[in-house]
Amino acid sequence: MAQITVERFAEAVAAGLGGRLVALLLYGSAARGTHVPDRSDVNTLLICDAVDEDLFARLEQPVREWVKAGHPAPLILTQREWQSSADVFAIEYEDMREAHRLLAGRDPWAGIRVERGDVRRQLEGELMGKLVRLRQAYAAWRGDPKQLARVIAGSAAGFFTMLRATLRLAGKTAPASSDALVREAAALIGFAPDALGAAETYLAAVARTAEFVNHLR
Repeated sequence: MAQITVERFAEAVAAGLGGRLVALLLYGSAARGTHVPDRSDVNTLLICDAVDEDLFARLEQPVREWVKAGHPAPLILTQREWQSSADVFAIEYEDMREAHRLLAGRDPWAGIRVERGDVRRQLEGELMGKLVRLRQAYAAWRGDPKQLARVIAGSAAGFFTMLRATLRLAGKTAPASSDALVREAAALIGFAPDALGAAETYLAAVARTAEFVNHLR
């Protein structure tokens, strides 16, 4: 794959957008310090003045080069959408605020407030959604351990985000590393710390976490 650093990508985006750029953020494992090369995504969020064909034309070259290097295209929000969506993406905003790096533009966090109730409602809904989808997959692939392992691997990153949100709701600090995160969450919530090792125990951990969050207020 072609090589492009996140700094070079940020410079190209800033040059292409000029005054239309509000902020470009690095978030997720690359900002948290837990990124695994060739396995973890390098996630970015672009906040701009408006979304139109001119914006996409300006982004075309830097984003094409970035995607060619194996990275996902940035998420894109207008400044107005960013300022009004903390209730919709409460978990994501809190997770991003906790671990992010400003690559270009100005600090977008002024005036952004995430309500605890919004986090709890979104978290419960996403945990239950994950649980029913995992049960569906388990019913379909119970006799195929390799397929189940792929399902768990594809689901784990989202579950880690939910565990971080659960710890924050409980007044705890979420550890950066995945192993420490699972151990601390398991002790608080009440599931086996090695739950991610097998499909049935992983299912039980997700179910227990959903039940735990349901009783948080």
